[in-house]
Amino acid sequence: MALTRQDVLAAAVAILDEYGLADLSMRRLGDALGVRAGALYHHVPNKQTLLAWIADGVLASVPRPAAPWRPGLAAWAADLRAALLAHRDSAELVASARAMGLAENDAAADAAALLGAAGLPAPDAAAAASTLVHFVLGHVVQEQARLEWERFGKPDPDRAPTATQASFTLGVGLILDGIAAHLPR
Repeated sequence: MALTRQDVLAAAVAILDEYGLADLSMRRLGDALGVRAGALYHHVPNKQTLLAWIADGVLASVPRPAAPWRPGLAAWAADLRAALLAHRDSAELVASARAMGLAENDAAADAAALLGAAGLPAPDAAAAASTLVHFVLGHVVQEQARLEWERFGKPDPDRAPTATQASFTLGVGLILDGIAAHLPR
């Protein structure tokens, strides 16, 4: 059976979910697919591209934000958080792919377009959407770090997690309040 790009991506996501980003290697991926690591390079040019493709897949699973802008962006941020939490270490992976300019799916573009349609000037809309994406990524990195810590032992009951659903909802609300203050009246 010949491998397809989709086979490679599915196996890579399965490894990411089971072992985490640090243990997603081309060798492990080749072993999972029953081929030598070198054979994977017929399907993916390098590991960085593979990681970008995974990031793009995670981001593509998030529905576009819908008008009106405020409830639309609140729901979109929650959907982005859920998509990231669905895959171990995916917030770190998406943040890295975005920082390196490898991700083709611009997580903030649709949010910026919605803000532009609401009257925010394009540069401000892009900055506001990017701020919201950065908040979601940072919050989920903390949530996923906590989950990883819990895998290896019991958390200290006297130390409550700082990244919770409530803190996420509050943070998104504060960002949206800031955006609202900059919209034309």
